[in-house]
Amino acid sequence: MYPELLKIENVPIIGTLAIHSFGVMFMLSFLIPIHFIRKDFIRRNIDPELASNIGIAAIIGGIVGARLYFIFEHWSQFISDPLAMLFSGAGLVWYGGVIGGVIGATIVVKRSPYSFVFLADTVMPLLLFGHGIGRIGCLLAADGDYGPPTDVPWAMSFPNGYVPTNELVHPTPLYDTLLAFLFFGLIWANRKRQLPQGTLMSLAIIAMGVERFITEFFRTTPIVAFGWMTLAQIISIVLIAVGGWYLLHVRKQANLAAPVKNG
Repeated sequence: MYPELLKIENVPIIGTLAIHSFGVMFMLSFLIPIHFIRKDFIRRNIDPELASNIGIAAIIGGIVGARLYFIFEHWSQFISDPLAMLFSGAGLVWYGGVIGGVIGATIVVKRSPYSFVFLADTVMPLLLFGHGIGRIGCLLAADGDYGPPTDVPWAMSFPNGYVPTNELVHPTPLYDTLLAFLFFGLIWANRKRQLPQGTLMSLAIIAMGVERFITEFFRTTPIVAFGWMTLAQIISIVLIAVGGWYLLHVRKQANLAAPVKNG
């Protein structure tokens, strides 16, 4: 595909300047959601500047998390040459970026006057939207996140990618994007309804887990459990369980708080 969107030779001091598609989409995957978080915060009478602070923390946490997840997946290579792994231009895993971004955003939210769940009803669905944007970067860069060979009509080859292949393979990042946008649309359409606090957050967490669990079947990720399950699928099950448990919890709390009607 297009791992480099722009390349300028002989730039003073730095030499060659390359604008990488993955890096551009990675940044857009945070900046675009931040814009919509600000708009929704205004609608909900929340200080919109908090959205910028959350976004900055999420970007920093996302970059750190993406790198650490990559190192964890390639531990033997890291042990043999840690400096090369830490400072190489490659080596950002999007799922790690999501986890790191959530941790970074959580730190800022905890320092705010608002509850985590109250803000997460806006932030978490838009993080899912950002995930879909980021996966476009994976597709453009062809960073090896594509799937196994296939003969489906929409199969793609990536001869110019970071991890090139001339074979027709599943364009798995595209599946991620489509599912993420679908789930986001279904969840975000309910943001103005009077739902128990934490509902949208829970649904977004469940959706993240379901989306990745499904698309892992169209990847060549190493199997780590039960002869078929990947590390990402294990994390996905945890996300689904946590999101499902909290969704039941908030609904139960809402039912307990509802006024009892006398017959």
